[in-house]
Amino acid sequence: MGREEFKKQLAALGFQIQETAHNNGLYFEYVVEVGRNAGRKVYLGFENLNDFPMNAPHGPHFKSIDSGWINPNTGIHKSKFGTNWIHWSRPFKEWNKTNKTVKEYMSHIKNVLISI
Repeated sequence: MGREEFKKQLAALGFQIQETAHNNGLYFEYVVEVGRNAGRKVYLGFENLNDFPMNAPHGPHFKSIDSGWINPNTGIHKSKFGTNWIHWSRPFKEWNKTNKTVKEYMSHIKNVLISI
């Protein structure tokens, strides 16, 4: 399971997955659906996927594609994904109460984006 299962489920949702040069990360282009950044494009990345679906991915990591991206005021860290990437510490605390799928995780990400 793990990383390959996460990739498979992302692809089933229609995302074009790319891999980072190091740290076993995955990322893809994402159009923000809600919140102050609605309609803006970012690269959305995840790491530590080897124990998926037992545990939710760590992250997320973001890199703005469109200008005008609004960053949150808290919880921003330097990203292992490289220059111009940011890491948000936004754990999915309710993960064990879900079906533990990428679709569920992406719902969590959508909720994270509402909060900024």
